[in-house]
Parts: sequence; structure tokens; C-alpha cells
Amino acid sequence: MRGNAVAASPQQGNMGVLFKIALRYLVSRKTHNAVNIISIISVLGVVITTAALVCVLSVFNGFRGLIMSRLAILDPQVSITATLGKTIADADSVLAVARAVPGVELAQPVVSDNALAIFAEYQMPVRIKGVPKDYNRLTDVDSVIVDGQWMLQDPITAYAVVGVGPALRLHVRPEYPVMLKLYAPQRQGHVNLANPMGAFTADSLFVSGIFQLQQNAYDNDLIYVPIAMARRLLDYDREATAVELRLAAGADEAQVMARLRQQLGSSYTIKNRLMQQAEAYRMVNIEKWMAFLLMAFIMVIATFNVVSTLSLLIIEKDESIATLRNLGATNSQLTRIFVVVGWLIALAGAVLGITLGVLLCMGQQHFGWLKLGGDPANMIVHAYPVAVVWTDLLVVALLVAAIGAVTSLVTTLIMRRRLAA
Repeated sequence: MRGNAVAASPQQGNMGVLFKIALRYLVSRKTHNAVNIISIISVLGVVITTAALVCVLSVFNGFRGLIMSRLAILDPQVSITATLGKTIADADSVLAVARAVPGVELAQPVVSDNALAIFAEYQMPVRIKGVPKDYNRLTDVDSVIVDGQWMLQDPITAYAVVGVGPALRLHVRPEYPVMLKLYAPQRQGHVNLANPMGAFTADSLFVSGIFQLQQNAYDNDLIYVPIAMARRLLDYDREATAVELRLAAGADEAQVMARLRQQLGSSYTIKNRLMQQAEAYRMVNIEKWMAFLLMAFIMVIATFNVVSTLSLLIIEKDESIATLRNLGATNSQLTRIFVVVGWLIALAGAVLGITLGVLLCMGQQHFGWLKLGGDPANMIVHAYPVAVVWTDLLVVALLVAAIGAVTSLVTTLIMRRRLAA
């Protein structure tokens, strides 16, 4: 054990000397100014592309967080749907099971399907969602009401809360005394060609409010109606298309979902908000990593400057290389010096670039330097949203390390040919 430690110390000392020589070669003033300029450009190239990569990924994180936060306003925390088929046959039993699970604060059935909406001479296909009148306790739908109020029922009649899309296309407003008519095809029976409208179930209600989430999937065609009316229109009795849950503060979502799966079995699918919006989340991730690949390609091109810098540095240090060889340095040690120089450039570029990128993102978060184009009155945010995620920083660091490894390999080949000449 003692002999091994003694034998290892000369190697460690040699590495320390090689590192000092490599650091001196990198930071010392070169004989030719062109080499100085190219060295600075190579380091700046890695710094700028690394910072840009951090900023681009953070902007995508910001937009993803913004989208998910908006969708969370109308999406339930947990949704239960039938694994097979469109509806839950006995929604009351599912509700009883869900309400008995610890951590579930509120559980409500909903009925959703397509229908035809007609108001005066205007009509359009819509997506109706039948919900209990206190559905605003389960989601924050009342926070996005832009005209009127959240109300589905009073002692006299029923009301609808419509998205801004149907409101504009149907020309409806909460204060209009004209009723909105809804038509849904009957699920049973035959179509009478002499009376086609007889194949539809119809109902009417007033409009109490208009909501705007600024997300097309909700604003364009969604209309909230009382669940009793939705069931009449769609020929349902106790069925529901989903059971939606709100969890108590501090409840563990994963544990609640696991308990629900255990209690309900494989006949039901349990989804959280992220799973409900899996398609939107996947598209944002695809766009993010496509941007990452493009920026990574730019970074690879930028590292060509590092290779050219090392090539020029090797040429300029011919006399120093000859001196070191006369002092007993081996070809392997000489090669290692310039490999270390390449790693120092990559390391400096990664550290400075990541630091600069994080600082720029923090400045954008606090000061909103870069503004989004468009009418501020119609926008959720006015500046580009950013969110720095440590895993992205790790990926960027690994990318720079991989490029540094390739640079080191190229440097080794250059040095071997140079020393063999």
C-alpha cells in the first residue's frame, strides 16, 4: 500500500506540471496577435452558444409552465374515466369510492359530448359539459369569467356559461332575454326522414356568463350547462363521462391516485392534470428538444474554432515543444498538454456560459427585458416567460463535455502527426 502511494506521486506531480504548462499556454500572451484573437473568439464562441442554449431551454420551460398553469384553471386535479367505452355506467358508486379515499376534498360527476347550439339565426357545433352548479368549487372557472357571472341554476330556470368563441359566433351576451337552444342526437331509436328534427333532443337556457381562458381548446367551442340538462339531452340517467376530483391541501397526489387505482381496478383510468394534457405537454417538449438540437449543432460549429485555436497554438509552440522534449518530456506528455488546453477552453466556456445564461434568465424574470409582440390587452403575459430547470443545465454541461471530448480526440490526432513529422 505504501509502495503504491509512492509510485503514484510522480504521476500526480507530472499531471500538475502539465496542467500548469497548459494553463500558461492558454492565458499567456502569444507571439502572434492573430493567435490571441482566435483564442479569445474560441472561448467566447463556447460561452455565447452555451448561454444561448440555457436561455432557449428556459424560455420553452417558461411557456410550458404558462400553458400548464392556464390549463389547470379548468382541468381537475384528478380525473376518473372508463377505460373501455365512453361513459361510467354507475357514476354514483365511483363517486362514493372516490369520496372515501383520504386526501380527496371534492368529487363531482361531469357529462361531456358534442351538440348543436342555435341562437337566433346563428348556429355552430359546440362541446357541452354538464356539471353541478357548484362546479366552481372544484375548478377555478369563475376566475376566467369576462362577462356576467358563474351561474347554472336559479329557482326559475337554467343557465349556460359559454366560451368566448361561441359567444362571438352566436352573438350571445349574458343580458340578452333570448334563450340559447341546444340540440343533441338521440342515442336510441330510428331517424324519421319525414321529420329529421325528431331525431334530436332539444333544450333551451339563458346565458349567464362568458369565460375566456385564452386557450383555443377551451375558448373555441366549450359551453358549461347544468348536468341534469346534459343528461336529458344525451339520454343519460346516472351515467357520467368522468368523475373529477379536487384534492385537499397538502394531499399527496401520487398516493391518492394509487389508492384510487387499487379501489377501482383496471376498469377505470386515473389521470392527473399532466396526464390529461399529455398531448400538449408532448408537443411543447418536442419543440423544446428540437430547438436544443439546432442550438447543439450551432455549438458544434462553434467548437471548430477551438480546434483551429489548438492547431495554431501547436504550431506556435514548436520551440517550446522542442525544449520540453530535450528536457525529457515524452510524446504522450506533450500531447496531454494540448488536450488539457482544449478541456480548459470547454470548461471555461461551459462555466461562464451557464452562469451568463442563468443571470440573463433571472434578469428576464425580474425585469422582462424581451417583450412579446401583440396587443397587451389580449395577452396573458407581456414578456417572454422563463424558468431555469437544473436538469437542463446538467444536459447543457454534458453536451459541452461531450464536445470537449471530441475536441480532445482531434487534438490528440493533430499532435501525433505533428510529433511524428
